[in-house]
Amino acid sequence: MQLCSFYLPDQGIKSFGIVKENGVVDVGTRMGAQCPDLKTFLQRSSLADLAAFRDLPADYAFDALRFLPVIDNPGKVFCVGMNYADKRKEFAETQSAPTLFIRFADSLTGHGQPLMKPASTSEFDYEGELAVIIGKPAHQVKADEALDYVAGYSCFMDATVRDMQFTWFTAGKNWPQTGGFGPWMTLAETIGDPQALAIKTFLNGREVQNDTTGSMVHKVANIIEYISAFSPLSPGDVIFTGSPGGVGKKRTPPLFMFSGDVVEVEIEKIGRLRNVIA
Repeated sequence: MQLCSFYLPDQGIKSFGIVKENGVVDVGTRMGAQCPDLKTFLQRSSLADLAAFRDLPADYAFDALRFLPVIDNPGKVFCVGMNYADKRKEFAETQSAPTLFIRFADSLTGHGQPLMKPASTSEFDYEGELAVIIGKPAHQVKADEALDYVAGYSCFMDATVRDMQFTWFTAGKNWPQTGGFGPWMTLAETIGDPQALAIKTFLNGREVQNDTTGSMVHKVANIIEYISAFSPLSPGDVIFTGSPGGVGKKRTPPLFMFSGDVVEVEIEKIGRLRNVIA
């Protein structure tokens, strides 16, 4: 099962629902004020409650709605840098502990929405990643039980302003609307092993990244253990787990994104996130 967050332009309302082949079942409206969005649903309800809605026909076709970030109001967003073997080689990374930085909610945008290249940069780079959505409170959990705290997984485009990144790491990652997050969340029970997924990035149809999540240096369970040791995680919090090698900064010549370009992230068992650069 897959869940998405969306906005209905004709009605001016936000909601969330179950993704079907031809559209979305509106769960948020049916649950009312108790669970108006996906984060609140994860906090107040159980994924088992979705059984009552999973066989309903779609309420809205995809072209009638606008996708929001899977979690459009996360409390915490942690990002892991330099977490694939090839990426570490590209950047000569030797740090053994996970490299962490943060993103803020207003730096995220949904599937099909524009990624906003800052006018001040000519080094707007692509980084396709696996996103982890926390499903229940997690504090000081151990790796062998950490995956039990995951609600699901999604795709993420960690678009990076390279000429700001190394002045201050977080500065290269938090320009408004530079992180594509979607199209939806595939439930953890459907994914199974998060370290056995093919992950690819495409720029204008050209494959520019191709790896598997098995190449992560720090696995999803270990990342949750590491972060939750010092920061309690809540339902709806998000962890972006790092990007494979092949980024534009380290190509010869460099390959960056500009207005009109189309960038896509495809992850096995999840789907294909698509954004246009504006």
